[in-house]
This record gives sequence, C-alpha cells and structure tokens, in this order.
Amino acid sequence: MSLTKIQIELVENTIRNSLHKRFETYNPEPAVMPFHTRLLGKDRLALYAFIHSLNTNFGTTIFEPVAVALASERFKVADKQLKSGTKISTAAQFEIQKIMDNLTAANDKPDKQKEIEIIRKVCQQGEMRTVKPTRVDVYLESHDNDIYLIDIKTAKPNKGGFKEFKRTLLEWTAVVLAENPKAKINTLIAIPYNPYEPKPYSRWTMAGMLDLDNELKVAEEFWDFLGGEGAYNDLLNCFEKVGIEMRSEIDEYFARFNKK
Repeated sequence: MSLTKIQIELVENTIRNSLHKRFETYNPEPAVMPFHTRLLGKDRLALYAFIHSLNTNFGTTIFEPVAVALASERFKVADKQLKSGTKISTAAQFEIQKIMDNLTAANDKPDKQKEIEIIRKVCQQGEMRTVKPTRVDVYLESHDNDIYLIDIKTAKPNKGGFKEFKRTLLEWTAVVLAENPKAKINTLIAIPYNPYEPKPYSRWTMAGMLDLDNELKVAEEFWDFLGGEGAYNDLLNCFEKVGIEMRSEIDEYFARFNKK
C-alpha cells in the first residue's frame, strides 16, 4: 500500500505552504561576518543561516503539519500542538515518580502497558492538581477510539533527555486518564529519520527508559504508522519533487541578499 493521490497532493501542498510561510517570516539576524561574507557571498551565507533556522524549527514547520496531513486519511482525528489535559491526581504523580525512580535505578525495565495500568488505577485518587504538561506535537484518534499522543524529537536527541521524555509520556497518560479513566491511551516518541542509515538506529541509548516496542517509532516505522505501508518512501519522493519544483524560486529568493 502506498499513499493515495489525495494524500500526496496534501503532503506536497503542506511542504510548499510551510516553505512559503517560512520565506515570508524569515528575517536573518544582522550579524556582521565579514570573512564569511567575502568568502561565501551574502546569498550563500543567507542560505546557510536559513537552513540552520529551518533545522531548528523543522519539527513544527515541516514534520508536524506533514504528519497530520498523512494521518488525516487513516485516522478519525489528526491534529497538532494540542494540550493533553490540565488535571493530574496526586496519587498518579506519586506512581509516576516511583516508576521514574525504579527505571533510573535499573530496578525495573520499562513496560508501557504495565505502567499505564498502574496510573489508570489511581488516575482520579487524591487531590486533583492543575498542571501544564508539554504540548502534544501530534494528536491522533483511530476509528477504534485509540488515542495517540506523539512527541517528535530531533534525529539525535541528547541521551540525558530521555528521562524527561519518559516523564512527559507518563504525565500525558495521567492527565488523559484523569478525564477519561477508560481511555485507550498510547504515548510515543517519534524520530523522523535515521541519521545513521543504512546502519540501524542506535536505540540502545533509550533502552533503560523507553519501552522500545511501544513508546518509540523511528523513520520508516513512524511515517508508515501514520500513512500506511510505503508512506515513508512516498514521503521522500514528495520532498524531492517539491524541492526540484521550487529550486528556481529558492535560488531567486536568496539571490536578493547579494543586492543588499
């Protein structure tokens, strides 16, 4: 199965619109770099700065809207940058801390389903506190009412950040269950591409904190989950097609910096 014509058009339009919007709002910082400017030219320096800026915001400007565009054909609900909830029980906070402590000390191995059921049992016990969890990058609901809360990370996340990733996933679980204790909840970390390709992604760095089978999707695994089998390769083709189509427009945009 590959992407439908409608999905391909939707994805390509999303990429185009995201780039156009970035061009409209992009304003390179007026840093004076006389050696770089004379060596590379203002246009190449501006392009370098733009690429650096795009990399910094690629998740929100490209990956998130593309993910929603892909998933909208296969899921009942597909949205981005949503709140997971606003209330969490003190009993759930206590259990989350216990889970984190045991994982950190390597007393337990991560077990997503077990952790969900631990939190579910206490999701409305004790005082209900108002919280502001990390916003959900991509929110999905399947036609079977499964809920997926996805946090999109950079291709090479800092090893020290996995603790916070795990806590975010557990807190999302708790706030969703606080509102609906029977919810079929799934929380995931997504890595959009594998920078080590063709070698496999170095998942071992996450093994102590994340349930690799149930909390992590990398590259093809992630995009095929959203759009169906073959979606990843079709998606790469969409990016290539739009890149070729917009090449002259991109060149013209950055040529203007030589005139400044």
